[in-house]
Amino acid sequence: MTHNAEDEEILKQWIRRLSQALQIVDLEVDNDLILTVAGEAAHAVSPTAAPITTFMVGYAAGLAATNSEVTSRTAVARAADVVIAVCQKPENEHPDTTGWVNTAQ
Repeated sequence: MTHNAEDEEILKQWIRRLSQALQIVDLEVDNDLILTVAGEAAHAVSPTAAPITTFMVGYAAGLAATNSEVTSRTAVARAADVVIAVCQKPENEHPDTTGWVNTAQ
């Protein structure tokens, strides 16, 4: 997902501001990836799924980065890949019917 330079600068300032407020040191955010995940969730489910999905990606990535030796960037990428795969599956295909081997769980 692309956006203009002004939006990019606003996002960078917002991320810096939030990082400081939340006391998160050296946070690198892949804006395009997060926006892609939000867009996939909004399209696959509903617009309200986007913020919840991005929160869950961050939470899963935080757990993965804390419990293993992967970087936060890698953990976010892995969680995002799972979300995008789930969003692209047919609605009637879910863990109860097929099991999701090799996902974040």
